[in-house]
Amino acid sequence: MRNEKLYAEFEELAQRLGLKILKGKGDFSGGTCTVNDKTVIVVNKMKPIEQRLRTLAISFLEFDLNEIYMVPALRAYIEESRSLGF
Repeated sequence: MRNEKLYAEFEELAQRLGLKILKGKGDFSGGTCTVNDKTVIVVNKMKPIEQRLRTLAISFLEFDLNEIYMVPALRAYIEESRSLGF
């Protein structure tokens, strides 16, 4: 699956989970955080798409996704991040 399509799948997954993905630029890597008592995933839009995808995958490891439908390529990408020890 192309990186852009995978990114769109992450955005759709976030929406289904009621999460917001905040895109910003600056000197940060990104990840999960709490803003105004809501969990958000922050992504540095200045980083390469591969790094943004890895940030999203690592962030989604914090949630129970067993009962959530997602395309197999997205599930495999997230699980690959788990097996790499992130």
